[in-house]
Amino acid sequence: MKTLLSLVTLALVWGSTPCEAQEAHRVARIGFIAPQGRSLPLFESFRKGLADFGYVEGQNAVIEARFAEGQLDRLPGLAADLAAKGVDVLAVTGAVTARAAMKGAPDTPIVFSMVVDPVADLVVSNLTAPGGNVTGVTSFDPAQSRKQLELFKELLPGLKRIAILGDAGVSEALLAASETQASALGLQTVRHRLVAANPDLESVFATFNQAQADALLVLEEPLLGVHAKKIAELAVASHLPTMFAPSRVGAGGLLSYGTSQTESVRRMAAYVDKVLKGAKPGALPVETVTRYELIVNLKTARDTGVTVPQSVLAKADRLIQ
Repeated sequence: MKTLLSLVTLALVWGSTPCEAQEAHRVARIGFIAPQGRSLPLFESFRKGLADFGYVEGQNAVIEARFAEGQLDRLPGLAADLAAKGVDVLAVTGAVTARAAMKGAPDTPIVFSMVVDPVADLVVSNLTAPGGNVTGVTSFDPAQSRKQLELFKELLPGLKRIAILGDAGVSEALLAASETQASALGLQTVRHRLVAANPDLESVFATFNQAQADALLVLEEPLLGVHAKKIAELAVASHLPTMFAPSRVGAGGLLSYGTSQTESVRRMAAYVDKVLKGAKPGALPVETVTRYELIVNLKTARDTGVTVPQSVLAKADRLIQ
């Protein structure tokens, strides 16, 4: 009987193809690049997204993460480094990172998220059939700027002039859209785009105060993520109500509102899974995720001297005390 069992076991082993044996022990090597720092919640959301598809670090997956800390000129080198390490796929956030990855790792499959307009930002040529070696997820909603400003007007009925803070290292798409919508709503704007990795934020706020801005819209762009907490602190000191993106809720802004970048990054993990299972990125349509989140920080409201209307509180997905 023992001899028979041994023969059956050997037959099963010998009958397994090399491919099946390799797949059973294969460890996925996944690269992740973000233009901001590790402190933002996006990387953790990506890891959780991968876990939903069965990829667990230390078991069947290795995740090589790199963060540019707002130094965008580092991005092509980070991508080249991960390609040299032999990652199976690169997961990247933001258009500037996606373009850098295409340059630094042209032969590695790339999946992106948080690209405002993948076609206009020269990441893919077509949303339904991206072609090449790149695909991903966008959370771009052309109506987002208007929704943000309408919410600001609901929060501050006397709103007349709004400051908009952007990053000079990326496209003006978000800033231009915000300015256009502000004008349509009868609002004046004062803009500033951060240039250096270590900008003089005190001078920026002095400019906003001199312009008598009533509120500050902080765009979801790389350098602003690096300095999000400092921006929120200076805004409170200036009694300037702020709106950040939901991914930067930890900065302490008064409002965090927009499409869910956390959800976008988790959906990116689904595309990474498809690529690891053999799908060609260029054949996967770019997915759009437009679920909105509103988070109200009541502590910041008190510190800023703003009373949040009940109508705004009723819309909130989360309140921070």
